[in-house]
Amino acid sequence: MPEAIERKTVSDLLSSLQKKPHLIQVIIGPRQVGKTTAAKMAAERWPGRVVYASADLPLPPGPEWIENQWQIAKRESSERPVLLILDEVHKVKGFGETIKRLWDEQAFSSQLAVFPVLLGSSSLLLSRETNESLAGRFFLHRCLHWSYAECRRAFGWDLEHWLFFGGYPAAAMMAEDEERWRSYILDSLIEAILSRDVLSLQNINKPALLRHLFLLSASVPAQILSYNKMLGQLTDAGNTTTLAHYLRLLEQAFLVAGLERFSTGRVRSRGSSPKLIVLNNALPNAVSRRSFKQALDDPAWWSRLVENAAGAHLINGLAGLPFEITYWRQRNDEIDFVVRSGTKLWAIEIKSGREGKARGMEAFRRIHSNSQPLIIGPGGLSLEDFFLADPRRLFEP
Repeated sequence: MPEAIERKTVSDLLSSLQKKPHLIQVIIGPRQVGKTTAAKMAAERWPGRVVYASADLPLPPGPEWIENQWQIAKRESSERPVLLILDEVHKVKGFGETIKRLWDEQAFSSQLAVFPVLLGSSSLLLSRETNESLAGRFFLHRCLHWSYAECRRAFGWDLEHWLFFGGYPAAAMMAEDEERWRSYILDSLIEAILSRDVLSLQNINKPALLRHLFLLSASVPAQILSYNKMLGQLTDAGNTTTLAHYLRLLEQAFLVAGLERFSTGRVRSRGSSPKLIVLNNALPNAVSRRSFKQALDDPAWWSRLVENAAGAHLINGLAGLPFEITYWRQRNDEIDFVVRSGTKLWAIEIKSGREGKARGMEAFRRIHSNSQPLIIGPGGLSLEDFFLADPRRLFEP
């Protein structure tokens, strides 16, 4: 990660270590967005010793690996506690129970010799282990895809470059060589995430179907597809239940989110047609194999990229907060995104060149008169200002 930018995770982690020493610190996020760098930057300001170890090994280690690292850290402690950073800890089967036992033993002895920081790039396994084994013992930090504001500050990018090359900092260094950039995204990110963070850690009956589902999602960003239609476009097809499950796995791997259709009822069907949002624009552009110039010269594709990036900006920016993000469609009327928090409701329309959506806002507000309209693009908040804004500030009471 460039020295020019320090992500908020660094200050949040340092603050939490100081104010919440009774809690285990957990950092989750996609591969290659700076989780390890953020933890190490925080470690540089730690007043005591630091022990770092990664479980990202050819053969996943067992629980004894955690025991060994904990004992190493404990031996390093003297007057001050040792910061123990365990990277890719979700690769250790049953890590939660081991961490829980060691942490509870330490708490019972009233001597905080080791302050553990757990890092992982699979939110499914990490959240399951922490929620089941470490309930009440951890504080969660999210280190997600880089925003436009971060990429502009670190790389001097304009909005068009971010909309195409996305928010992976290591890949950003290769943007001037598009073939090298594309190979990195396809091989070092997509393939690594699918094979090492999903397929190797889950019981996947149809691995080819999961890969094809990701490729289909990346080829149609920001589009609404029914599960039946997806089945018609995929080989090695299973059923809609399998597809819905695989889509959730892709979301837990920080690749693709399937937004549900807005409903005022509390029960929402998972079988409804999801709107596919790829969580980093680098992914669909690498898969499409269009060049930067070709993407700019294709109005339909560029419009999809803008709408997809807007959805990803909302999802990444509001993660972990009491917001619900959906879409709305009724016959020929559509609202790109609907954001709800408690009784507050916002209807969001992205105006980036596509026509035929003007009636959507009027139709939605006739039904939901309490909703607040938010136009992004000509006639409303500019695309530049929207992507520079922290989504939390856009929806303040």
